[in-house]
Amino acid sequence: MKCFFYFKDKSRSRKQRSAPELEEQSKSEYSEADRVTKSSHSESSRRGIPQLYEEKAHSLRVFSYKELRYATNDFSRLLKIGEGGFGSVYKGSIKPAEGEGDPVVVAIKKLNKDGLQGHKQWVAEVQFLGVVEHPNLVKLVGYCAMDGERGIQRLLIYEYMENKSLDDHIFNKAYPALPWETRLQIVLGAAQGLAYLHDGLEVQVIYRDFKASNVLLDENFKPKLSDFGLAREGPVAGRTHVSTAVVGTYGYAAPDYIETGHLTNKSDVWSFGVVLYEILTGRRSLERYRPKAEQKLLEWVKQFPANSKKFSLLMDPRLENQYSRSAARKIAKLADNCLLKSAKDRPTMSQVVERLKQIIQQPRGENSSEDSLESFENDSVDSDKNTSQMGAAESWKRRMSHLAKLGEHVEGVSRRRFMIMQSAKVP
Repeated sequence: MKCFFYFKDKSRSRKQRSAPELEEQSKSEYSEADRVTKSSHSESSRRGIPQLYEEKAHSLRVFSYKELRYATNDFSRLLKIGEGGFGSVYKGSIKPAEGEGDPVVVAIKKLNKDGLQGHKQWVAEVQFLGVVEHPNLVKLVGYCAMDGERGIQRLLIYEYMENKSLDDHIFNKAYPALPWETRLQIVLGAAQGLAYLHDGLEVQVIYRDFKASNVLLDENFKPKLSDFGLAREGPVAGRTHVSTAVVGTYGYAAPDYIETGHLTNKSDVWSFGVVLYEILTGRRSLERYRPKAEQKLLEWVKQFPANSKKFSLLMDPRLENQYSRSAARKIAKLADNCLLKSAKDRPTMSQVVERLKQIIQQPRGENSSEDSLESFENDSVDSDKNTSQMGAAESWKRRMSHLAKLGEHVEGVSRRRFMIMQSAKVP
């Protein structure tokens, strides 16, 4: 708590204050204390998230707590659309910033007042989302920070995402199965969002919590990354990693990060590889209700290599074989590259984006050879099944035909023998 200084001007009203800021670089959540060491003089000219935030914070709208209570019908349970360790998310309706026009539908995240970690994540989210700007990152509309008689109130207001998350559409059977082409467009958009964080800003941002539930979908199923509470600035010039406490979601965190606490952008690449296999298989990274050998997704898929005849057995049955076999194999190979044990051997997210574009843009005609191979493999399986069912009948026909030929031969020999005997008789 003492490491944070949320308000630039304490003289402002308690009901409406400026966006949260960090007191000084050395005490911030993103300070050099989290890094391996401080960099050389080149770092002094490098601007971090706090400095970049200073330039863009004015674009965030400041809400009063009263406004948000009204927008959510006093945080009605009927309007709750999500819940997590940070608190609850509500669907709300706010007036446009200009005060004129139709109300705007938004998602309002209300921090759990008893959660210290959530409090830190709230600050991180405002800082990062106040800086980043990309079509595949969720937009932060504004925030509310109140210190009153009812205690501390911290809320974030985002653009509303009509179709919830990728997690809902892949794993929740209450939703229709996502078509193959839609899945590919979603992972491409998510990859573009990560590539922007890694390479598109003055400072590198490591997302650190990439998973299907953090990929939100708008009314057209366009993906946007959300929840930046665990995001961190990447290593400074001359450094290979950031040293930090290991946090994230089990099943998505890279093993090298878990073992060493060394965080790099390749940690995000590993997580992306996990989600690629999730969209192929329709299975979560960890499903404890399955047989032991199938609980961990990355262990289970090893039985079905991309180049093997068994590959199609890992595909999501909800796709009902409506997908490109060639593209699916290539996606699996890309996932394998993202999941390489050595972080330096994994591709960058920019390389992942380019590879996904190549796979998606490949004309359907170029898939014919591999699709035919897959079809042949399936036909072979069907043939084996048919043989087992019809084998007895076919075998019986072959035996009867052979016996008939033998009968004809024996009959011919007997006839010739009879004629010889007849001719040899003496009257």
